[in-house]
Amino acid sequence: MLGAIIGDIVGSPYEFGSRKKMNFPLFSSVSAFTDDTVLTLAVAEAIMDGQGDRAKTEQCVIDSMRKYGNMYPDAGYGDKFEQWLQSDDPRPYHSCGNGSAMRVSSVAWAFDTLDEVESFAGITADVTHNHPEGIWGAQAAAAAVFLARIGRDKEGIRKYIEMNYGYDLQRTCDQIRPDYHFHDDCMQTVPEAIICFLDSTDYENCIRLAISLGGDGDTLAAIAGSIAEAFYGGVPDELKEKALSILPEPLRQVYDRWEAWLAARKSAT
Repeated sequence: MLGAIIGDIVGSPYEFGSRKKMNFPLFSSVSAFTDDTVLTLAVAEAIMDGQGDRAKTEQCVIDSMRKYGNMYPDAGYGDKFEQWLQSDDPRPYHSCGNGSAMRVSSVAWAFDTLDEVESFAGITADVTHNHPEGIWGAQAAAAAVFLARIGRDKEGIRKYIEMNYGYDLQRTCDQIRPDYHFHDDCMQTVPEAIICFLDSTDYENCIRLAISLGGDGDTLAAIAGSIAEAFYGGVPDELKEKALSILPEPLRQVYDRWEAWLAARKSAT
């Protein structure tokens, strides 16, 4: 999950495709967390509070995203999601946007079977992004993180996502980059983010590849970074420290609770 947060913060100055190169500062005076981080942490809190119960988790996702979304109203949400945050009766709005995929990474760490990961990823998407592509995008992203987490190699991850989600992962970043531009849907964000991971050599390289495509930089880097964190065994300490220093206290508390929760789960098994 930290891989997604770092990717979001590093990508925040390049959200609208303002970079087509690999060489850029990872952090600057304008680096900030966005809705990707806020909702990633909100979903993590909901997963903890849901305690593995599907109906409870669904309600917790709604409550937690509305809680932190309204706590940080200027984080850069889409118009429909903002309306959902303010609604007295929040209902899904048939979105296929990439927001469902950028917030889902915690699910891949909270469950120990692929079936559970994909099922709960669907739950976190469905409360807003109940378009099939919105649900599949979240499930594909979570599945890729989970497979990386359990030691599947890159070719195994590629084959599973292609076979089960129909994404074309045979392209390379160099082939995508020239004609790629900003997209905010799952169909033109999730496959490209996974390809950035597949083409990468380490975590930082993955983040740089994602931003270099020139698309929705923070979301591409959040999705790709969440997979890279799992595959490469974590993130560089200096990137972790810098990203966590940017989080306000309420969000940092969720992150710290998440780390303690994961550690407790690991020791229990």
